[in-house]
Amino acid sequence: MDLTMNTIDIVVSDMDAAIAFYRRLGLEFKVDSAYPDHAGCDLPGGLHIMLDTEAFRVPTLPGWTRPSGGARNFLAFQAAAPEEVDAKYAELTEAGYTGVKEPWDAFWGMRYATVLDPDGNGIDLYATLPAG
Repeated sequence: MDLTMNTIDIVVSDMDAAIAFYRRLGLEFKVDSAYPDHAGCDLPGGLHIMLDTEAFRVPTLPGWTRPSGGARNFLAFQAAAPEEVDAKYAELTEAGYTGVKEPWDAFWGMRYATVLDPDGNGIDLYATLPAG
């Protein structure tokens, strides 16, 4: 049997706050009219991201509790240029989102920064540094 990973499901505490955050990263979620606690976004290449509120998802996961501590998941968003990483990081932190790591030039040749979404998931912003 071959399985295909084609969907990421993020459990959120506040659907409107999550949609507003991810819109700043260029993702447009559609709320399901039959299930307002569920939204989806199709990405190029066949990947689908879902947002499900805790109220929607918890009944399907007996014993689930919200994680505590640091971010357990990270989604990475590639920018076209290093200065775009700086600009997006500034935009998000100025809007009140938590910055975890300010933009820096990573030893593996990328400009990198990390912020948290409203539920504490890690969001990496990166761009390839110019050669030289």
